[in-house]
Amino acid sequence: MAFSEEIIHWYTQHKRDLPWRNTTDAYIIWLSEIILQQTRVEQGLPYFERFIAHFPTVKDFAEASEDQILRLWQGLGYYSRARNMHQAAKTVMEVYNGLFPTHYETLLNLKGIGEYTAAAIASFSANEAQAVVDGNVYRVLARYLGCDEPINSNQGKKLFGRLANQMLHRTQPALYNQAIMEFGALQCKPQKPNCVQCPLQTDCYALHANKVDFLPVKLKSKPARSRYFYYFILRKDEQIAVQKRGGKDIWENLYEFPMIEMEHATTLLDLQESERFQEMFGKQVILRLLSQPKKHILSHQHIFASFIELQYTEKCNKKNTWNYVFLKDLDTLAKPKLIYTFLREYHICNN
Repeated sequence: MAFSEEIIHWYTQHKRDLPWRNTTDAYIIWLSEIILQQTRVEQGLPYFERFIAHFPTVKDFAEASEDQILRLWQGLGYYSRARNMHQAAKTVMEVYNGLFPTHYETLLNLKGIGEYTAAAIASFSANEAQAVVDGNVYRVLARYLGCDEPINSNQGKKLFGRLANQMLHRTQPALYNQAIMEFGALQCKPQKPNCVQCPLQTDCYALHANKVDFLPVKLKSKPARSRYFYYFILRKDEQIAVQKRGGKDIWENLYEFPMIEMEHATTLLDLQESERFQEMFGKQVILRLLSQPKKHILSHQHIFASFIELQYTEKCNKKNTWNYVFLKDLDTLAKPKLIYTFLREYHICNN
């Protein structure tokens, strides 16, 4: 049996029943694909269901506010994806009369849709013969064919793109694409794949060459940048101070507490004597450390966040750049997962 036929046969017996597999609606498929980028199905499914419930059509999505979308996205990370989705939905309404495109080349014109996502939508919604190449597909092809070209190099991406299209089932591309991704997720897993019961074991290069644990090959990324965030908890009756992040940094347009970023880890005394602290809060304050630094890992960045309670010993005359919101309303604001987790752990509010 040919490779593609083996994959499809395995899929018909082992596939998971997932909601986006029961439709050819390009909008729903797009929504699922963006949410599942760099996200496990178990984590992404509740988000998918919430987005469908709030925005059942692309029109609903386009007409939502950015704050609404970011709030529902909270916890998934990579918030630029949510903003790109919002822009893409608006483009669908303005340029394509509310009809979500299903053609590969047209899909590439939408914000946030690259080659993989365009291939997935075109394949699953219109059965267009476009091979999808995600992490699961890279792994299956690298092991089965014995390809040691780094999957995150430009040359590797081109090579695997060609290989994926060569292996594509020409008459059932949608079914095959679903099958090979599911095969990589459940059978040919990154760690401890089930090679003993694998239907491809007879012709798998990695299995016979004892290279299952070495393929696929990936170039090492640059060392992560360390950043040190010091968040200040300022309360006033039943309110708490917040500010909205701007610029082109991480977590753009999300809400956080007043914060100072330092180049290195520092003590409360040194922090309090820093010029930035004096500008923001003055001298008549008392600080109390609420938590030891919490490490939050992002792509190419490690955030070390400390949360500090700040109280004034006398009336503050400083001009603040943040707003006070009622604790009960904090849950309505889109926040980085780091802030959300702190609020839950320290019972700051009931979100």
